[in-house]
Amino acid sequence: MALSRACFSCSQQQFPPVRLSRSISRSNFQNSISRSIGHDKCRDAPYQAVASSPKESSPLPNGLDNFTDCFESLHARTLREVRHLVGKVEKGSLESLLMADALQRLGIDYHFEEEMQSLLREQFFISTFDGHRASNNSLHEVALCFRLLRQEGYYVPADIFEDFKKNNGGCAFDPKLSKDVFGLMSLHEASHLGTHGEGVLDEAADFTRTALSGLADKFLYVGNNHINGMSSQLLGELVRNTLSNPIHKSLPRFTSKSFEVYLKGHYHYEWTGAFRELAILDADLTASINQTEIQQISKWWSDLGLANELKFARDQLLKWYFWPMAVLRDPKFSQERMDMTKPITMVYIIDDIFDVRGTLDELTLFAEAITRWECVEELPDYMKTCFRALGGITNEICLKAYKKHGGNPTDLLRKSWANLCDAFLVEKRWFTSRHSPSADEYLNIAIVSTGVHLAMAHSFALLCGGTNKQSLQALNSFTGMSASIAKILRLWDDLGSAKDENQEGHDGSYVDYYMKENPSCSLEGARDHVKEMISDSWKSLNRECLFPHQFPPYMAKASLNTARMIPLMYEYDENHRLPRIEEYMKSLLLKRSA
Repeated sequence: MALSRACFSCSQQQFPPVRLSRSISRSNFQNSISRSIGHDKCRDAPYQAVASSPKESSPLPNGLDNFTDCFESLHARTLREVRHLVGKVEKGSLESLLMADALQRLGIDYHFEEEMQSLLREQFFISTFDGHRASNNSLHEVALCFRLLRQEGYYVPADIFEDFKKNNGGCAFDPKLSKDVFGLMSLHEASHLGTHGEGVLDEAADFTRTALSGLADKFLYVGNNHINGMSSQLLGELVRNTLSNPIHKSLPRFTSKSFEVYLKGHYHYEWTGAFRELAILDADLTASINQTEIQQISKWWSDLGLANELKFARDQLLKWYFWPMAVLRDPKFSQERMDMTKPITMVYIIDDIFDVRGTLDELTLFAEAITRWECVEELPDYMKTCFRALGGITNEICLKAYKKHGGNPTDLLRKSWANLCDAFLVEKRWFTSRHSPSADEYLNIAIVSTGVHLAMAHSFALLCGGTNKQSLQALNSFTGMSASIAKILRLWDDLGSAKDENQEGHDGSYVDYYMKENPSCSLEGARDHVKEMISDSWKSLNRECLFPHQFPPYMAKASLNTARMIPLMYEYDENHRLPRIEEYMKSLLLKRSA
């Protein structure tokens, strides 16, 4: 039901807090991650943790204390060099766009927020002054500019691409574009920023997908020739990566390595070497911060004692931390990442109480207690234990929000827990009574039971605070964004449930209920319908992220990162493991310069 219902597993083994070690080898840590990420089909067997707390025998690499003054000096010097290079680029030029794109793809753009805003604001003024016309610019430049501006919230009309259709505004894109591989990749990337009603971007997605698929096969099998200074093999891999991991729907840290290769082989500017060096140094710094956070949050989890008292529930601290780690990637949000791990942990624990342990009567009483925020005597002991932990976490977050922002989000957070438990209870009643809801009825409740609304409310409290009229208006405008993310998560979850989990109706899924309402629809047809719904939800999310909106830009970025991370949680291999999460965790937590 909750954030990642599909990743359910109950760990019977208790793990001690993470201990950092200076002597751990890269291979030992890789094996530790691989062992800790897995998935079992059946919910009635002993489960292996999807991403459990690291075992004492497999400690993490060094933390921040392992960095020397020499490293810090090198990082600071490289940062100054890159800032100088960014500052002297000609605004409005193609090079400035390529530079902004590289900063984002390498995941180091947070260092240069003011510079990035200045570059893109100037580009937006130029584009607006020109009437958003393609003029004589190349497809690559127009599409890159469109994507960068929309990613930052600037509205650029999609009909700018009509100029690239046959006979300037015909019914189809000019076939001559099929030979422009870099223009096609930029156009394909831009097509993922579409909103509802922008048919030209839907056409662009279809056109570029077909053309790039053919080019990828051609480049990969023509031998080691060179095209525009890049080997055909490398170019083919780059094209395939563009199709499978579009930048707008991927986490920068997950795609940065492939882009570094592209940057080295294709961008012949003086700044490419410094950019790559900063990305590598920054990844090491970020990894060490994440390792230190894991150590601290592990101590909190051990001291809390829920793993010992609620043995039926999941013990997957590394996975729970993985959400805020990927979503709030700026190092300055270190404390917020650790704080957000705590309510996310409770979402999973309470989900297990509803799914695994509680009777319907007990769960009804528990949901009522959460609504009143009163731990009544009639609750079973394990529910009292959970309630006390939840109360302590909520009070802690409210106090931090009050000290930092001046507002008291207590009512907001308590209501979000009540709404979540009410949704869990509805689903439990359906299952107990064998009720089969309509697909829409199921989805309306399932969107709430993802826990996304609750997580976003806690993020808002920690990052924005306030309960005055202005902040509440901002939160209300943020609700549409969280609803789109929740829908994406639930539908991705249900695609995995239907194909990979063999749950046999334990939780149900949108795919199941849709097929019951449409008996003539095949499984593949139902899955295609769900994928189209996910695409529509992305369009809604894209629209919510455009200016004007009342919430800070970093909330929009955090929301997009949440949506970007969702597919990583549901791509199981034949062994019911999550290899992309393993690889992503390694890329973040292993020091790349080692």
